[in-house]
Amino acid sequence: MGDKPIWEQIGSSFVQHYYQLFDNDRTQLGAIYIDASCLTWEGQQFQGKAAIVEKLSSLPFQKIQHSITAQDHQPTPDSCILSMVVGQLKADEDPIMGFHQIFLLKNINDAWVCTNDMFRLALHNFG
Repeated sequence: MGDKPIWEQIGSSFVQHYYQLFDNDRTQLGAIYIDASCLTWEGQQFQGKAAIVEKLSSLPFQKIQHSITAQDHQPTPDSCILSMVVGQLKADEDPIMGFHQIFLLKNINDAWVCTNDMFRLALHNFG
């Protein structure tokens, strides 16, 4: 990991931490958001740590497992990190589905937090 640029190291570590929390205890995800954070989940918008955690905690499945296919990270001109994740998830007994998620990470008081988060299942309607 030492050969990767610092933004890739931070982005990769964040992604690993996020999905570990999501898969094991979604209620703990509040630690990575701030009150100004925004989440767009399948087109629905939520703002603030409390609203985001409420949404993620109320998703209609008991267990979930994410598998990351690819992730890309870029530094932004204002010292943030933009991360894009592509992967698959399995919720309860549902079939495996693809997903895309984007995070904007910002360093506030020596901690990296997620200020923006966008999630979509990779569903296609070709009808």
